[in-house]
Amino acid sequence: MSVRRLAEDSVQPAVFAFNEENAAWAEATIRKYPEGRQQSAVIPLLMRAQEQDGWITRAAIEHVANKLDMPYIRVLEVATFYTQFQLKPVGTRAHIQVCGTTPCMLRGAEDLMKVCQHKIHHDPFELNADGTLSWEEVECQGACVNAPMVIIFKDAYEDLTPERLEEIIDAFEAGKGDQIKPGPQIDRYFSAPEGGPQTLLEDVKPVRTNLDAQPATDAAPVPPADAARPKDTAPETDQKLKTPATAPKAAANNVKAAEIQPLSGTAKSEAAASDAAKPATTKAEKPSLEDKNRPKGIDKPAEPDDLKMISGVGPKIEGILNELGIFTFAQVAAWKKAEREWVDGYLNFKGRIERDDWVKQAKALAMGGEAEYIKVFGKKPR
Repeated sequence: MSVRRLAEDSVQPAVFAFNEENAAWAEATIRKYPEGRQQSAVIPLLMRAQEQDGWITRAAIEHVANKLDMPYIRVLEVATFYTQFQLKPVGTRAHIQVCGTTPCMLRGAEDLMKVCQHKIHHDPFELNADGTLSWEEVECQGACVNAPMVIIFKDAYEDLTPERLEEIIDAFEAGKGDQIKPGPQIDRYFSAPEGGPQTLLEDVKPVRTNLDAQPATDAAPVPPADAARPKDTAPETDQKLKTPATAPKAAANNVKAAEIQPLSGTAKSEAAASDAAKPATTKAEKPSLEDKNRPKGIDKPAEPDDLKMISGVGPKIEGILNELGIFTFAQVAAWKKAEREWVDGYLNFKGRIERDDWVKQAKALAMGGEAEYIKVFGKKPR
C-alpha cells in the first residue's frame, strides 16, 4: 500500500463542524458505546464527516479527536490506514475505486483502469476538468467471484466490461448515477452462477428416514442399529459383573479342577518352555566403582562449583556426583566418551548425559560462567 498523506495546506479548510443533523447523529452514536469506550466511535464519525464534506480534512480529524478526547495522531492513524477515507478532494459525483488485486487483474481490471484514465484523468486521485469525477486503484474489495469490479462511494458494481464501465461513468457524470443498479452487471443473482443455477435442477423426492414421524407409543424408541440385531438368547446378565449369570459358577469349577488335577508330562514341558521364553525383567546392574572407566575424583575444594547450573543436574544428582569426587565444571568438561557412559549408567540416565550435552555446558561454565553460557546457548543456565 502506498504512503497516504493529508492534502496540501492550500486546499485544507480552516475549520470543520458537523451540521445540525450530523451532530445529533454523532452524539447518539457515541452513546452506543460503554462508558470509557467512546473512542470506539472514531471510524463512524470519520465516515460521517467524509459524507458531509466529500473527504477527510485536517480540521475534521481534529474535530473528531476533540469530540472523543483522543490525541490528534490517533485519529490521523485511523484516517490514513483505511482506504475508504479520502484524504484529498475527490469527484463530487463519483469517485471510482478499481480493484487491482489478482482475481480482478486476471479478469480485466487493467482495462477498467484504462477507461478511467481516458474518461477522467491519466493519474489517480486527480479530478476531471469539471471536478465531478476521480478514480484510484485499491486492494481487494471482497467480491472476487464477480471480478472485475469497482466501488463508487458505498455501492459495488461487478462483472464489468470496459464498455459497461464507460456507460456507468457517463451516467454519474450526468448526475444519473442513482439510475444504475449496483451489483452484477450481467445475468447473475448476487454471486450465484451466471445465467442461474447449474445444479439440482430436477425435483427430488424426499427420502424417508428413521427421523421421520412414527406412530406414538409408550415404549422408548429403538435405535436402528439395535433393531437390526438378532435377539439375544443367552442367559440373563449379572449386572454387577456384566457377564452371563452362569459365568461365575463355571469359572469357579474350572479353577477347582485345575487345583486338583496335576499337569501331565507334556503340559509340564510346555509350561517350562513358556517360562523360559519370557523376557528377563531384572534391573541392569550399576557399573562397578572399581571400573577403569570411572571418572577420577578429587578432594572437595574450598569453593566447589555449583553443578546444578548444568541442565539435567538437580540437588540429588549433584550430591551423587560429589560422592564420586566430582566437584567442578572442569572435571565434567574433561570426561571422555567411556567416562560419560560410566556416569550415565551409574545414574541410570539412559543416555541423558549425551542428550543434555553436559560436557558442552560444563566447558562454557568453566570458561566464563553464566555470561559464557548465555553466549553459547542463548539463555541462562538453570
